[in-house]
Amino acid sequence: MSSPATVSLEKLSIAELRDRVGGLVLALDQLRAEHAALQDRAEAQQARLAALQVENQALRDEVARLKGLPPRPSLRPSGMEKATGGSSGAGKGGKRSRRRRGAKRDREAVTAEVVVKAAPPPGSRFKGYQDILVRELILRAEVVRYRRERWTTPSGATVLAPLPAGLVGGFGPGLRRFLLVAHAQGQVTTERLSALLAGIGLEISKRQVVRLLTSRLDDLIAEDQAVLQAGLATARWVTVDDTAARHARQDAFTTQIGDDRFTAFRTGASKSRQAFLARLRAGHDGYVLNEAALAYMREHGLAWPVIERLAAHPTRVFADEAAWTAHLAALGIDRLAVTPDAVQIATEGALWGTIQAQGLLSDTVIVSDDAGQFRLGKHALCWIHAERLVHKLVPANDQQRRAIELTRDLIWWFYADLKAWQREPCPRRAAALRARFDRIFTRRSGYVVLDRLLARQHRRKAELLRVLERPEIPLHTNGSENDIRACVTKRKVSGGTMSEGGRMARDVLLGLMKTCRKLGVSFFRYLGDRLRVPGAEPIPPLADLVRQAAATA
Repeated sequence: MSSPATVSLEKLSIAELRDRVGGLVLALDQLRAEHAALQDRAEAQQARLAALQVENQALRDEVARLKGLPPRPSLRPSGMEKATGGSSGAGKGGKRSRRRRGAKRDREAVTAEVVVKAAPPPGSRFKGYQDILVRELILRAEVVRYRRERWTTPSGATVLAPLPAGLVGGFGPGLRRFLLVAHAQGQVTTERLSALLAGIGLEISKRQVVRLLTSRLDDLIAEDQAVLQAGLATARWVTVDDTAARHARQDAFTTQIGDDRFTAFRTGASKSRQAFLARLRAGHDGYVLNEAALAYMREHGLAWPVIERLAAHPTRVFADEAAWTAHLAALGIDRLAVTPDAVQIATEGALWGTIQAQGLLSDTVIVSDDAGQFRLGKHALCWIHAERLVHKLVPANDQQRRAIELTRDLIWWFYADLKAWQREPCPRRAAALRARFDRIFTRRSGYVVLDRLLARQHRRKAELLRVLERPEIPLHTNGSENDIRACVTKRKVSGGTMSEGGRMARDVLLGLMKTCRKLGVSFFRYLGDRLRVPGAEPIPPLADLVRQAAATA
């Protein structure tokens, strides 16, 4: 049976049907025109929004510059690592591992036992005990008087009984350990530390707190240097990063170097490649002209006559920067007006030769975010930063937006397959991944800015696909980002440092704290052993633990 609408249409004549269809076509054309106008208006508003975002970020950067702070990043992380199953808390099957409750872990760490008596009525039977674990922390101020015996020998000399180890300027090692842990690990400022101790009952000035935090750290400084040397000598890979810092009211930069076993921080006035190479010497001050140094100079385009002049001289080892500078002046290299700069390339080469002469970074892959100073030796690029360049593009229309979304999807899928390949390396699949990389990064989307970016990334193919040669290296620098966050928090909470002792203390304590965490060592117990707190648990040298972790990996 036909519907009323169908019947009514069937009764219409051809002329009436044509009129109705003409009216519908006219209404459809009007709707299309309105849709096009709305789309043009939306694109204009989107372009205006993008311009306002750029202007807003410029104003934020200007405010940060006037305040002496680094500009905030304008975009959130892309989330590629988590989206491809890279959550750090995931175990087998993608499920997060469940930690045991604290009370169960504490059953073997009971330090005291108290029996609580009951008052049962006569005739009751004893049924044992019901145990409950209570965690407690006892903080109290103590002032100990040490009465040192004095004796006079038959020869007239005075013998004075020695003080216990760990005492510094009338303050005990336990107090010093508390200050170091609270300041470095807890990020508590010196003002709040002095106020906290005063509330507990121990009067101490802020100046004295600063002294206890920055002085007499020679043993810790030496151990931090040994950790860096052991790490660079045994590392299969390291990730590196840097961040802004303030020292002596001047702009500075903190560089992070580490892997899954150790972390080291070094702060200086420059973040150039020469400064980075100097930090990679791990405390060595010399300059060495060996084959590795000359190869570096040739690779970086130093003029052949300059290389010959350096290679022909019998002196190849220089004790410090002054001796090296004098050598360049004696050979007349500092007066050469050539491109690239002869002094710069020669100095970088001599620093690289020193690193290789010490047996550091011999077969180590350096993974970075593509900052120029980190492109040394066997270099690999962080995929998170590479994808972030695509993520940061601001499209002006739907076509450009779709091109960016498609490219990001292709990169994410490729990244997930790289992670799967890492778990089960296969030469045939490696060849397929290389060919697939070429297809992704040589495709043409029609969006000129995106196509140029993909072409630039394709030129870095060897560094982005370094994992196909070395499956053990990470695909990102998330470890460095996590490590250096402690320096960023420190900068926000405490500002900068003024003295060289304060700068050294900040770098050393943060580095040792991160190293202890990676090695599964309590930083509190570590400081107890190193500061000679009575009854502290002995902790082996961290450098030995770093080497052991490399041997068992």
